[in-house]
Amino acid sequence: MPARETSAVPHKPKRPANALALAVLGLLLEQPMHPHAMAGALRERGMDRAFKLTTGSLYDTVRALTRDGWIEADGTEQVGNRPARTVYRHTAAGREGFTDWLDELIREPSPEYPRFLSAVGYLGALGRVRAAGALRERAAALRERIEQGAEDYRTAREEHGAPRLFVIEAEYAAAMARAELAWVEHTADEVERGTLAWPEGADGE
Repeated sequence: MPARETSAVPHKPKRPANALALAVLGLLLEQPMHPHAMAGALRERGMDRAFKLTTGSLYDTVRALTRDGWIEADGTEQVGNRPARTVYRHTAAGREGFTDWLDELIREPSPEYPRFLSAVGYLGALGRVRAAGALRERAAALRERIEQGAEDYRTAREEHGAPRLFVIEAEYAAAMARAELAWVEHTADEVERGTLAWPEGADGE
């Protein structure tokens, strides 16, 4: 009895653990690209603020995505006398896996554990003066980050012609930073006015 033919089921690649992998997969959804072009696009859009971007980390990520079946080589590209560069594209399973993963990340809020959230729970240990000073310094850093983000966003949109949808994460980051700044400044005001109750004996002064 002849063996039954079965249609091939695409293997679901193992999900990467870092944000850079997600960014690389997103870029390749637009078009095939070599790592040098990926790095340029990520920097132009200001996405390198969300993760550490180095030549080594990018090539390590591309190798891992290739190994795990997310992407594959799509030929080479050479300009002038420069060495040929390998261009990558999604595999069929990688493209489907990426959109499924993206849908899940956007649809389902998941717990995140920023260091500030852990540290601010022990604000009282600093004492009023030191706590207020730390909050004011954080507020200044947040204002600087917001201003720099706005400039990077303007550059990406106006000078590099990036469509708004391609840099919309910068709008989200700015909204989150403004919300944090408002909370930090309000809390610093409360500490300085003495309207935020402090544990007895924990003034630290």
